[in-house]
Amino acid sequence: MKYLVTGGAGYVGSVVAQHLLEAGHEVTVLDNLSTGFREGVPAGAAFIEGDIRDAAKWLDPSFGGVLHFAAFSQVGESVVKPEKYWDNNVGGTMALLAAMREAGVRKLVFSSTAATYGEPEQVPILESAPTKPTSPYGASKLAVDHMITGEAVAHGLAAVSLRYFNVAGAYGAYGERHDPESHLIPLVLQVAQGRRDAISVYGDDYPTPDGTCVRDYIHVADLADAHLLALRAATPGEHLICNLGNGNGFSVRQVIETVREVTGHPIPEVVAPRRGGDPAVLVASADTARERLGWNPARADLAGIVADAWEFTQRITKEH
Repeated sequence: MKYLVTGGAGYVGSVVAQHLLEAGHEVTVLDNLSTGFREGVPAGAAFIEGDIRDAAKWLDPSFGGVLHFAAFSQVGESVVKPEKYWDNNVGGTMALLAAMREAGVRKLVFSSTAATYGEPEQVPILESAPTKPTSPYGASKLAVDHMITGEAVAHGLAAVSLRYFNVAGAYGAYGERHDPESHLIPLVLQVAQGRRDAISVYGDDYPTPDGTCVRDYIHVADLADAHLLALRAATPGEHLICNLGNGNGFSVRQVIETVREVTGHPIPEVVAPRRGGDPAVLVASADTARERLGWNPARADLAGIVADAWEFTQRITKEH
């Protein structure tokens, strides 16, 4: 089958594109390279440097579906530049949905986010939990989910939204290298490399076993598996929403200690004030994904996730 992967030069999109190729599919990556990397596009995939607003130029009935990753995703930036997130994440997706409708492409897997839930009232978080995003980023993703629901009901789109929690790790030549970087594991690995003096721990007085925030980490390759399963499970006229996570969490200090063990490097840490809007615990219930997609994460070990990310980080540093 032939698939369009929007944002396929980015972290998650590149790994999913590689998984699609390995499964025997034909892949076209559409990415404007505003945050992605040309070398992130897997060998064997066709590449179009362009914007999702122009997807109508390339979509045609030969495509079996679209996997949509093209979005801005920095929570902090979205607070100071909300218009950028509404314009790209919502406006861009609206144009993509119109292009799909016009071309008769009737299957979509959307990269959504746990940020749609905001501060959870209970954990683990179910898909039925209230959606009260605390940032324009989360709000823009939630708006897209609403758009997709309307598209499925009105026009028979077969759609699955996958709400990720904390994605980490690497898959061969494809891994995480955001600029600027804001995710914990790559930041701690930068300390191990000597590229950063210390890691900041934002608050150590949370109601958790060691006082630091607890998050649910999912290996990017497990995440990619879920996307391929979602393509199979997508049903015309239905918009299925699934949380993706391991169902258990690791604290900031557990992550730091694991990086020390994996890399063999000391990791100095500095306690800083809490950041506004940081919940104490974010852990997913992935029961819906297990039941509807047949998905079971196979790489839930934190040390394994960190080891894969460390190997990728060292390779990229040598290459650059």
